[in-house]
Amino acid sequence: MPAKLVPIRIPRKCSGYEVRVGSGLLESSGQWVSECVGKGTRRVAIISNKRVFGLYGDIVSKSLISAGFETAVYLIGDGERYKSLRTLEKTLQFLGEYRFSRTDAVVSLGGGVVGDLAGFAASVYLRGIAFLQIPTTLLSMIDSSVGGKTGVNSAFGKNLIGSFYQPSGVLIDIDGLATLDRRELTAGFCEAIKQGAIAGRELFDKTADFLSSMVPEWPTTGFADTEEDKALVDLIAAQITFKAQIVEGDERESTAKTGASSRKILNFGHTLAHALEKITDYKRFKHGEAVGHGIMFAASLSNKLELLGQNEVKLLNDVVQTAGPLPRLRDIEPSQIVEAIAFDKKVVNDSLQWVLLKKIGAPVIVSNSSIPQHVLIETIHKTLQD
Repeated sequence: MPAKLVPIRIPRKCSGYEVRVGSGLLESSGQWVSECVGKGTRRVAIISNKRVFGLYGDIVSKSLISAGFETAVYLIGDGERYKSLRTLEKTLQFLGEYRFSRTDAVVSLGGGVVGDLAGFAASVYLRGIAFLQIPTTLLSMIDSSVGGKTGVNSAFGKNLIGSFYQPSGVLIDIDGLATLDRRELTAGFCEAIKQGAIAGRELFDKTADFLSSMVPEWPTTGFADTEEDKALVDLIAAQITFKAQIVEGDERESTAKTGASSRKILNFGHTLAHALEKITDYKRFKHGEAVGHGIMFAASLSNKLELLGQNEVKLLNDVVQTAGPLPRLRDIEPSQIVEAIAFDKKVVNDSLQWVLLKKIGAPVIVSNSSIPQHVLIETIHKTLQD
């Protein structure tokens, strides 16, 4: 099956990069890196974690060496708590000790934590060296690997320290998804549902149909050249195409933009999600699991504000539940949520910007100052008890 190519255009740079999606692509990753960075690059740093590198590190390393690159490997811890300033400092120290130069490159091999951390390191090391993404989770394939957001978490919030730094290319091999556990799949599909909810019925229905037909019998071995893997490649490419359209129009998430073309709409479901992750010290939830809860919360809040009909609230909840079970919420105090969202990165002019829905495909940005406090608190209570 030939790979699908999704171009990402960056108007600010009058250029862009390409996302390559297909099966069996890791074996030729060295040649792909060479095509992306050109002839001047001699060395490549592979940033990964122990589990992912144990699965795919040899394939990627051998391919890079075959393509003429010298390689060095740095492994970070597995999980959101390792997306930190401490890990960033150690990664930069590694690049410095190996004397990586402005003409060398960083390749991230892993999920969103690895990609965000490696991208941030590449953006600040020597004020920027080439960076390429090989995402290995569904969530990182359709979301964090595309768009140029990099960063780390801190004590005062998630992703509040970072940079906009576009990769030179993204390589997505769907064969890697066969090794994901059920929670990682659920997390990825919750993010896909989120994007479908703000994109419109075509992408939403495409995602929901794939969930209902494919997820119950998700393959535990590699994908073959079948209709199912073609459907998966098509879905991932469609998800990326939608995100690319938003990024192209608002690469740096302008604070002045508040309409449906604003990059802020990609944060649908994320305000509660980031709060849940923060107050549980990034240990209880996969990011997409928290987004799943966030989608249902945002739908409920939209309904209470008389923006979204009850039928669409039910539809969103049903599709999220199809993606898989989510971690519990009942032991979380509403006051913890209220405190955590006060430091959300979507605060503009001292007021949090909520991304809500008028209908599927019609996101709207609503200032926290225009939402009655009792409505917000009631919705938080209801969500934590459901």
